[in-house]
Amino acid sequence: MNRRNFIQKSALTAGALGLAQSVAANPALRGAAQTTTALTDGPLDQSLPLRFRQVHLDYHTSGQIPGVAADFDAERFAATLKKASVNSVTVFGRCHHGYIYHETNQFPERRHPFNQHPKLLEEQVAACHKVNIRTPIYVTVQWDEFTAREHPEWLMRDEEGRPFGNKTFEPGFYEHLCIHTPYLNFLKMYLAELFEKVPVHGLFLDIHHVYPNANEACLAGMRTKGLDASKPEVRFAYYQSVMTDYKKELTAFIRKLDKDCTIFYNGGHIGPGIRPSLSYNSHLELESLPSGGWGYLHFPLTGRYARTLGLDNMGMTGKFHTSWGDFHSLKNQAALEFECFNMLALNAKCSVGDQLHPRGVLDAATYDLIGGVYAQVAQKEAWCENAKAIADIGVFSAEEFFNRGTVAESARTPEQMMGVVRMLQEGKHQFDVVDSQSNLASYQLLILPDQIPVDAALKTKLEDFVGKGGAVLASYKSGLAPDGKAFATPLFGLELVGEAPFSPDFLALNGSGLGQGLPATELVMYLQGMEVKTTTAQALLMANAPYFNRTWEHFSSHRHTPSAGKASYPAVTQNGKVVYFMHPICTQYARSAPRWCREVFLNAVKALLPEPAVRLVGAPSATVAALNHQMAQNRHVLHLLHYVPERRGSEFDVIEDVLPVQNIQASIRVPKPVRKVSTVPEGRTLAFKQGNGRVSFTLPELRGHQIVEIGF
Repeated sequence: MNRRNFIQKSALTAGALGLAQSVAANPALRGAAQTTTALTDGPLDQSLPLRFRQVHLDYHTSGQIPGVAADFDAERFAATLKKASVNSVTVFGRCHHGYIYHETNQFPERRHPFNQHPKLLEEQVAACHKVNIRTPIYVTVQWDEFTAREHPEWLMRDEEGRPFGNKTFEPGFYEHLCIHTPYLNFLKMYLAELFEKVPVHGLFLDIHHVYPNANEACLAGMRTKGLDASKPEVRFAYYQSVMTDYKKELTAFIRKLDKDCTIFYNGGHIGPGIRPSLSYNSHLELESLPSGGWGYLHFPLTGRYARTLGLDNMGMTGKFHTSWGDFHSLKNQAALEFECFNMLALNAKCSVGDQLHPRGVLDAATYDLIGGVYAQVAQKEAWCENAKAIADIGVFSAEEFFNRGTVAESARTPEQMMGVVRMLQEGKHQFDVVDSQSNLASYQLLILPDQIPVDAALKTKLEDFVGKGGAVLASYKSGLAPDGKAFATPLFGLELVGEAPFSPDFLALNGSGLGQGLPATELVMYLQGMEVKTTTAQALLMANAPYFNRTWEHFSSHRHTPSAGKASYPAVTQNGKVVYFMHPICTQYARSAPRWCREVFLNAVKALLPEPAVRLVGAPSATVAALNHQMAQNRHVLHLLHYVPERRGSEFDVIEDVLPVQNIQASIRVPKPVRKVSTVPEGRTLAFKQGNGRVSFTLPELRGHQIVEIGF
């Protein structure tokens, strides 16, 4: 059968829910519910669908490796996890190589050819349930080597007809399957049998990427809708809609199999792009391996956004020194502590990635490492359960406004977002990351970092926010209308002139309040800004111009030309409760971290937010502070973390040493009289003073991570 006829015959989405209904009606498949009941009448507690101490256990195992699972012992497997304080483990249904690790009648050709335990998954699940370890099941979606080889007509393709993913002679299974082909029917058939063979209390559906797909199925779909498929942005947007429709359809299908099973569609990053399909997830898992391409600023960015979306969420790091599949490596324990404790501080549960050796034995050293951290997590959970963040500031995510029409995905950590997150964390501020659909009522200050265009809807929200007493801080092109030709709202009290005529130029501090903590001098701003004229705003700082811009005809010394000492145009302006920076200050801090950029920025925040939720004195800039509230326990919970990532190799940061900090003075804004302040879980009482709506105390020592309970 030729490719076109096969696609037409399969009728991509026709009868999808009908297939689900027929599965539910099939007596053989209905046995899944009976199996689930039989295995969960025992110790497994299903009232805890998302737990604090999970391992995400990869098992992508080549068909060329012999003796697969030859050394697997179910009781030893579960006992190793239990000893390491693990109470949830993601185990494998089908891997990126395309192999199935449970009994299958429908797809016998997909059994791993050398698997010594045909019921490996069933044995893992049964053994874990006996010791109350939850077992969500991993299923690959877009990466499947077996399927890609058998059905190349199901692959996503670029405009030249080449598959997206690794090249022909590169190792890997990264060619992307298209869910707008008959592959979706296969996926449903596979899931139906999975529910028949094993109790499925959760599904981790992996690899959901959007590309400007030009395969036959999508070209046909775009023609039907009258879309111009020659434009990559059209193909990209079309596949985004295909992906959303697929998630809706597959969730409905899964709900026919089990109404309570947790479901998560993983794409490696959680940002504003998840909005259209958010409701098809039961929770969120935030994949963020700092050494695997995400970096140490990725989780603070995505975690502060995910926690605003109304779903329970879980952070995910790895035990690997580098990234997934790094066999026989170990992360430094201090690094794993920081990554897990930072998840707790930002209202997420913990997941640590590992990969099971082909022979089926968990590595003892790995579970000594994980156990050493998870034993501590277990002690801290009581102060994290149902904790809600206290956030003064909402930071708009730049991801929402990217033109993503010609790329597979937006950057995991856009520069301006890295810069603003880093500056606010170093300033110990309490903030969420928000988008244009977020409820902004609880914030006192909104920050628009560098490139946040303001359309009519956002204009109304900002003006309403300021009208009710809120403050706004924006920088560079933020605040401009989407066409970039003028400011979208009179809130700024500015007229746009255009790109600044000089770059670099120089902040003339001259003893200004924004220069607090800095010498009264001129300081360079490396990146070109936007020149503005004040209408109702006042200039807080002026920019001094150089003698001339550096060109091949006009240059001086090794780098930029020095200042000519004359004020040329406003650098920072204020109009009531709205402050504007002409420079891309957040991007600049992400690139080279000039201390003066951070201090001027934080001084502006201080002017707009005079009573922040948290103030610390004596805490190094690397200290992270997160303040939460537990309503049922009538208490605030303050997390303080001090770990220092270092760039010891050229590829990524590492954390090895835990450096204690003594005598940190804390001042916390509180809503009512405080009854006690104590360190937990140790239970050491701290002396405190209260007045003017704040409580003050001194923490004698911070060694890595410390939780302080403020009881009312």
